[in-house]
Amino acid sequence: MLERLGERYEEPRWAGERLDPVSELVLTVLAQNTADVNSHRAFLLLRERYPTWQQVLAAPTDELTDVIRPGGLAPTKAPRIQQVLAEIHDARGDFGLSFLRKLPVEEAREWLTALPGIGRKTASIVLMFCFGMPSLPVDTHIFRVAHRLGLLPPKANLAKAHELLEEALEPDEMYPFHVEMIRHGRDTCRAPRPICALCPLTDICDYYTLVLKGKAPVAPPPREPVGERPPRYHDELIHGWAPPE
Repeated sequence: MLERLGERYEEPRWAGERLDPVSELVLTVLAQNTADVNSHRAFLLLRERYPTWQQVLAAPTDELTDVIRPGGLAPTKAPRIQQVLAEIHDARGDFGLSFLRKLPVEEAREWLTALPGIGRKTASIVLMFCFGMPSLPVDTHIFRVAHRLGLLPPKANLAKAHELLEEALEPDEMYPFHVEMIRHGRDTCRAPRPICALCPLTDICDYYTLVLKGKAPVAPPPREPVGERPPRYHDELIHGWAPPE
């Protein structure tokens, strides 16, 4: 499966941090339950208004809420961001998280999930994208595609999915698995109806077995060639990925 997806999505490999760890953490909080284009805009507005994390922490919460409002759920996210920054500063005396790279993966993840409002997915994003650590983030795309393929039991929830998928993967497989499954979920295995005609995995997919029996919905292939679709905002700006060929 990884070989086939790797051929399609250029076999992604971790090439170093894309943001510093606190920026990654704050961006991920802003991205919770909102579109990537909105969370990225809110992050840029936040950094433009407050050049330092100390300024973010010291800002009136109502003011911070107005600054990040384009990202959605600002009344919830503004105090959460300040609480997270306060906890980091209280624990470390500064806003640096580079010490996490020296810890075992499980210990580093536990340290992050002890922060207010930080779950396993957010912690894993920081560890994987900032330090290249084998901690797998499972988002809605990965969760959906893994269920359709039959990689997860039908009743497995998101917490169980993290455990089962990490156990099934080698450490050096987690980053490409994460990237390839997200790209596949965005490009082909979409919600609510996948475009099975574009998928290289139909012969090993539980969902496609139901499609063949007429028991599951499927979308027709797009009219325009895949390579002629405009690039997606998330692919180019957030992760630096090229659009799928």
